[in-house]
Amino acid sequence: MPRTSDATPPTMSDVARHAGVSVMTVSNVINGKVARVSPEIRERVQDVIAELGYRVNLPARALRLGRTGTVALAVPTLDDLYYGEVAQRLADRFEARDLRLVVESTKGALTGELAVLDDSRLMSYDGVVLAAAAGDAAVLDRLHPRSPLVILGERTVPARFSQVRMDNRAGARQATMDLWSRGARNIALLGGAVGDEDGMSTDRAAGFQDALAEAGVGRDAGNVIPTGARPEDGYAAASALWDAGVSIDAMLCVTDSLALGALAAAAARGIRVPEELQIIGWDDTAMGRLAVPALSSVTPDNAAAADAAVRLLLGHIADAEFAPEHVVVSTTVTHRGTTRR
Repeated sequence: MPRTSDATPPTMSDVARHAGVSVMTVSNVINGKVARVSPEIRERVQDVIAELGYRVNLPARALRLGRTGTVALAVPTLDDLYYGEVAQRLADRFEARDLRLVVESTKGALTGELAVLDDSRLMSYDGVVLAAAAGDAAVLDRLHPRSPLVILGERTVPARFSQVRMDNRAGARQATMDLWSRGARNIALLGGAVGDEDGMSTDRAAGFQDALAEAGVGRDAGNVIPTGARPEDGYAAASALWDAGVSIDAMLCVTDSLALGALAAAAARGIRVPEELQIIGWDDTAMGRLAVPALSSVTPDNAAAADAAVRLLLGHIADAEFAPEHVVVSTTVTHRGTTRR
């Protein structure tokens, strides 16, 4: 097949001419409008695109459509197992729709979250997915970002924003009940928080206490240990419990990172898992699955969460009147080597 000159990038017209189809057909293939093109023609066009090395002219498309072809994901930190996997899932899904994902760190601070939503920053993006960790409902209610916004996370958000969150309370309740049914009687929640603050830590603590109440030992019978979310925080929190002489036979950790830290602390003290200590993490990360023993974990429906976030953001990008939705994804508990059979 003849190639275009190296000095002149191939155009959509070049692709159409070499494939023997119209420019509109090439456009339909590039933009994923596959229902309008037969499989045979679609494959022929894709072969020509690969042969010629055709690339979409993103600046031209942005001028034509009034869009940048780029969306942003803002997360509290870039070195967390969970957020790394979230970013990859969203990047894959947006790439399949010819959109580039840029990931920003807010450092879990309100100033960082507000900076991402600043008008000057938003000019670079067609839309933003924000994993909110700091801004509460009152702060969010004062925001009127000019670009479409979808919020990930458990904080209460105004009804005018789309949100995707997991059922934290139900997940924590089920994990705690599972530990109880496997013989645990002195259970600690690492990373939980008790109080009026809105968010993941309080939701998971509420589910933890729900389970204790159902078991008949009272909502305040367990140890709720506030801590950071990194492995070293889990190591330090678990060690502090043992140093204080607290009798613990199970730990529910609000992240896999915390659970991996607790697992390492147990190993350092010669505490056998799961015989003497059972551990359940949260998020079912690849690192947890590779731990020895493999980490039991609360498993959110991450695929459904990613699909919902992409669907909602694309809906808001395409239509300014797109109705906001609040999507709650389910969780299950996956038992592996850190819990008893």
